[in-house]
Amino acid sequence: MRADAVRPSAGLILLLGLLEAFGPLSMDLYMPVLPELARSLEVSDALAQTTMSVCMLGLGFGQLIAGPMSDRFGRRLPLLIGVVSFTVFSAACAVAPSIGWLLLFRALQGISGAAGMVIVLAIARDIFTGGQLARMLSWLALVGAVAPVVAPVLGGQLSRFLEWRGFFWVLAGIGALLLVSALLWLPESHPRERRRTAGGPTVLFGDLKILLAHPGYRAVLVIATLGGAAFFAYLSMSSFVLQNGFGVSPAVFGVMFAAGSLCNVVGSRTNRVLVSTFTPERLYLVGMLLAFAGGLLAALSGLLGLGIAPFVAGLAIYLCSTGFTIPNSSAIALTDHGERAGSAAAILGTSSLIIGPVIAPIISIGGVSATALGITMASFSALVVVTGLLVFGRKPGRYAAGG
Repeated sequence: MRADAVRPSAGLILLLGLLEAFGPLSMDLYMPVLPELARSLEVSDALAQTTMSVCMLGLGFGQLIAGPMSDRFGRRLPLLIGVVSFTVFSAACAVAPSIGWLLLFRALQGISGAAGMVIVLAIARDIFTGGQLARMLSWLALVGAVAPVVAPVLGGQLSRFLEWRGFFWVLAGIGALLLVSALLWLPESHPRERRRTAGGPTVLFGDLKILLAHPGYRAVLVIATLGGAAFFAYLSMSSFVLQNGFGVSPAVFGVMFAAGSLCNVVGSRTNRVLVSTFTPERLYLVGMLLAFAGGLLAALSGLLGLGIAPFVAGLAIYLCSTGFTIPNSSAIALTDHGERAGSAAAILGTSSLIIGPVIAPIISIGGVSATALGITMASFSALVVVTGLLVFGRKPGRYAAGG
C-alpha cells in the first residue's frame, strides 16, 4: 500500500499507539513488584532498579538498529520482527534462573521493544508533516498514554496473586496479541521507490552528521537527553519512594501511578487542541516549564518533609508536561527529514534514554528517597528550561498554525 493511500483511521491510530507503547509497557506493568523482585532474588534495591536500566538502554540503542532498517526495508517487516522478538524475550525473562540472566533477557527485551517506539514515529512522518504531524503525534501520545494508565493498575491487582515472573508471561501474551493485530491490519507506509538502497552504521553516521547540522534537530536532541534523565529517575525510583518511603501497597501504588499517567493524557489532549493555534515550539516550551515546576515541588516536599500529598502533586504536574514535550519535540525534529525519518526518530529516541539508566542506579546507592528523586527531576528539568529558552524562547515558531 502506498504511503499516500494510507488513511489515519481511528483503528490505525489505536494500533500505532499500542505498537509504540509495547516497549515501555515492559517497564510500566511490573513496576509495582520491583521491591518484591529484589526480595525474591535477594538483591539490593539498586540492582533491582538495574533491571529497569538495562531494558531502558535496550529501548534506546535498539532504535539505532530498527530506525535505519525501516528506511531501507520498509516499516512493516522490521516492526513485525521486533514484536516477535519482544514476545520471545518476555517469556525468557519469566524463566530467568538468576539476576544475571534476567538482566540479559531484559536488555534483549528492550532492544526488541525499541522497534515499535521508533518505527511508529517514522510511519507518522510518512503520512504527515508540520502542524498536521504534531496533531497526529498528539493522538498517538494520547493512545499510548492509556497503557501507562492501565498497566500499573493491572500490575497492582496482579501482584495479589502473581509473583514477578508471572508479569513477564503477561507481557509475552500482550506481544503475541500485538503480533496478530499487526499482521492483519498494519499497512506499509514506506513504498519501495522511497527506500534507501543501503543501511548499517555508515548510513547512520552519515545521517547523524546531516541531522546535527540542523539547528532545530540539534536543540531537540540536547533537550531530549537531559529530559530523559529526569523521566527515568521518576520511572525507576517512584515505586521505591512511594512503597518503602511512604508505605503504600503495590496495589495502591498501581492506582497512583495510573492516576499520574492520566495527567499525561490530559497534557496530550490539551496539546492536541492548542497546536492548531500555537506553534509546536511554543507548546514545547510550555511543557519544559511544567516539568521544572513539578520537579521543584517534588524536591521541596522531600526537603521540607511536607508529606506525600505535595510530593505526588509535583509528580502529577511533571507527568502533565510530557503530554506537551513528547509530541512537539518529535514534530520539530522530524518535519524536515522525511527521507531519513527512521534514523532521525531512532537517534532522537536513543538520546532520551542514555543518561537516565546510568544516573538513577548511582543516585540510588545512597538510598532512594523523595528528596533524591525530586532533586534529580528538578535539576535536569532546569537544564532543559535553560536550553529551551536559549533556542526557542526568542525565535518565532517555524510552523504556521495548522500547517
